[in-house]
Amino acid sequence: MLRFVPFIIEIGLLIYTLIDAIQTPKTDVRNLPKVAWILLILLIPWAGPIAWLVAGRPKSGSARVVPWPATRTAGFPEYERSRPIGPDDDPDFLREMNRGNNEQEQLLNRWEEDLRRREDKLKPPSDGPIDKPRDDGPDGSPTPTA
Repeated sequence: MLRFVPFIIEIGLLIYTLIDAIQTPKTDVRNLPKVAWILLILLIPWAGPIAWLVAGRPKSGSARVVPWPATRTAGFPEYERSRPIGPDDDPDFLREMNRGNNEQEQLLNRWEEDLRRREDKLKPPSDGPIDKPRDDGPDGSPTPTA
């Protein structure tokens, strides 16, 4: 069983470095062309994959080109969406509500003005002050007003 451990480590290292070399852009590969590194990894056991890790792969601090270079999340547009905010925190929603309230207020003012105009049309014109009608008692005599 222990005889197979180095073989398993070699296969794992070979697969890892081969995939890493294939996925690395040509412009980021160091010291040799990309095809030469792939052949070196495949043909020279142990030394090829270790050489790739030490001298061929891009340095970890180097900037990689991302599909969406203008975004903060480097290619994950689902994280670019803003979080939904509640209606009481949304300025557009509040502005729309205020506009609706203003429209309702204007409509109500127009209705009140229209009602006043109609009431003024229905009133008979009078020359003097309007007398209050008297409230006669049951026997016909006027009752005192307070």
